[in-house]
Amino acid sequence: MTEFVRKITPNVKDDVLSGITVSLAMIPEVVAFAFVAQIDPLVALSGAFIIGLITAVFGGRPGLISGAAGAVAVIFVHLISEGHAKGMLFDTPVENMGYFYLLAAVILMGLFQIGAGVFKLGRFVRLIPHSVMLGFVNGLAIVIFLAQVRMFSHKELQVSVEGINKYIDIPMQGSELYVMLGLVLLTMGIIWLLPKLTTKIPAALTAILVTTGIVVFGGLDVSTVGSYIIEGGGNGLKGEFPTPNLELWENLPFNIDTLKFILPYAFLAASVGLIESLMTMNLVDELTETRGNGNRECVAQGAGNMISGLFGGTGGCGMIGQTVININAGGRGRLSGIMMALTLLTFILFTDRYIEQVPIAALVGVMFMMVIETFAWSSFRILRKIPKSDAFVLIVVSAVTVIYDLAIAVFVGVIISALVFAWENAKKIRARKRLSEDGQTKIYEIWGPLFFGSIQAFNDKFDVKNDPDHVEIDFVESRVSDHSALEAIFNLVSKYEAEGKTIRLKHLSADCKELLYKASPKFREVIVEAIDDPRYHLAENPEKFSKALSEYKF
Repeated sequence: MTEFVRKITPNVKDDVLSGITVSLAMIPEVVAFAFVAQIDPLVALSGAFIIGLITAVFGGRPGLISGAAGAVAVIFVHLISEGHAKGMLFDTPVENMGYFYLLAAVILMGLFQIGAGVFKLGRFVRLIPHSVMLGFVNGLAIVIFLAQVRMFSHKELQVSVEGINKYIDIPMQGSELYVMLGLVLLTMGIIWLLPKLTTKIPAALTAILVTTGIVVFGGLDVSTVGSYIIEGGGNGLKGEFPTPNLELWENLPFNIDTLKFILPYAFLAASVGLIESLMTMNLVDELTETRGNGNRECVAQGAGNMISGLFGGTGGCGMIGQTVININAGGRGRLSGIMMALTLLTFILFTDRYIEQVPIAALVGVMFMMVIETFAWSSFRILRKIPKSDAFVLIVVSAVTVIYDLAIAVFVGVIISALVFAWENAKKIRARKRLSEDGQTKIYEIWGPLFFGSIQAFNDKFDVKNDPDHVEIDFVESRVSDHSALEAIFNLVSKYEAEGKTIRLKHLSADCKELLYKASPKFREVIVEAIDDPRYHLAENPEKFSKALSEYKF
């Protein structure tokens, strides 16, 4: 226990203050996502508390903040509306059935994420190129910025001709707009100026307190957290301590139809949640120059979502905005995430009427400063210096993140980068041709990776009909990478044998020979096992190569 406490409290003051700051900045964003998903804001806040606490304690990345994120909330919008409709078709109609389907989907989402961690799929985040990472950061910064711009409006109840009530956004005008802008700029100014005077006081938290004090004691009529929740159809911030949701088991039909209904949403939400969490983890790794554990983070995210669903909360994942605020405020350890979750719970249970007085302008100012600090401004400077393919990926990922969502953007970026890599490596296959000393054997020395992209270029190197009766293919500078390469070599051997010529394969590494032997017994007749060339033994055994390199005197 002492060791655990020592590990989570290396930076107590900064972690505590940054956790409080993040919890304040999280409330309006979580509430906004709740409105998007058409659920009670307290459901989203409960989920943010549970997921935030579990991932902070057990996650693989200290300093990473998790909660009810918008990337996940958007996925469940259709599930909830369809769930409500299905509930009305039951023999005994169930109101708010979409909510119970949501909880089931969140639990299943957690199971998928735990499975990803158990099978160590978190390591695949290493396959995400830096250009995709920059595009992800820039795109998400733009999304967060646009979300804050929408705060410069207020919701107004409108009754349609059909008698249906709905809220519409009315842009601020006149003095209301000027006061909002003034408070936002004041908040941003404090955050920018205070660190130049002292670093002992957290700038973001100080800015929120000062702006709130001006609004409260000045009697300014501005949008606050409380009015924002009420405008969105909520009943305020006051809630209860999360407890197991027994209504879930009473109302949810446990059958194959339910599984088929929630499965696609749960899988997509799990994928999106893990991608955003692992990408955020990578960002924290870069900011703090430390390394997190992706597989452990997958398991913690999954456990957080499962328990959140069981206790009536919504799903979530790592939140880049709140994480950047935490890191910039000095939060580095697990205590910052724990403090964020406990402070959020305290707000819900005991201090709701005080938090509801915090002006939205103060939180918008904090988020604007976070956007400025998150956006990779250096990407403009390096666009002309990096390869055109990387610049294209960076721009595409940024655009797709804004237009669609993060998961699609990352998949698109990785696919484009992989295709570019395959194309570039396909052009690197080379064949140096020479005759043996007796002039009876033609030797092809292959250079470069042999895989699906380089097969065509590889085949073009050989002149089967005009080659002498004896041919050797030397693979000491090449690797056989995939099934396409195996097929290409098999077909080439068959062509030479059909012409009545002898072909031998030399300098294949142990793993390449194993692949070929499994593919066809014919390769045992054409592969040369007895090799005296020292280059081959170094290439086949990386440990020998490293030892030889260390002994070499430069």
